[in-house]
Amino acid sequence: MSKYKKQQPSAETIEAAEKIARATQKPNQTKEQTRLIAQGIQKGIAEYKKQQKGKAHELGKLKKQFVQKINTQNQQSNIPLEIDNKKETDCKIQWLPWGLLIISWLSIAVFVALNNNVI
Repeated sequence: MSKYKKQQPSAETIEAAEKIARATQKPNQTKEQTRLIAQGIQKGIAEYKKQQKGKAHELGKLKKQFVQKINTQNQQSNIPLEIDNKKETDCKIQWLPWGLLIISWLSIAVFVALNNNVI
C-alpha cells in the first residue's frame, strides 16, 4: 500500500472530462464507453496538472538558488556604491530632452513664421 492517499479529481476536472467525452462521442457508443473515455481524460488532466506542478516546483527551486547566488556574490564583492556620482550624471542628462524639445519648438516657430511671410 502506498503511503500517499490517492487524490480524487476536482469537480471541475470531472465536469470538463465528461464534457469532452460527450463532445467526441460516436453515434453507437454506450454510456459505459463514454464513462471510460471520461475517466481516461480525467487521468490525462491529472497527469498534466502533476507535470505542471513539478515544473513550477523546479522553477521555484532554480529561482531561489539564483537569488541566493546573487546575494552571496554581492556580499563577497566589497564594491562601494557610488550613489553621488549617479545623481550628478542624472542631473546632467535631464537637461538634454528639455533642451532638444525647446530647440525643436523654436525651429518650428521660425519655419512657420518664415512660411507665413512668403505667402
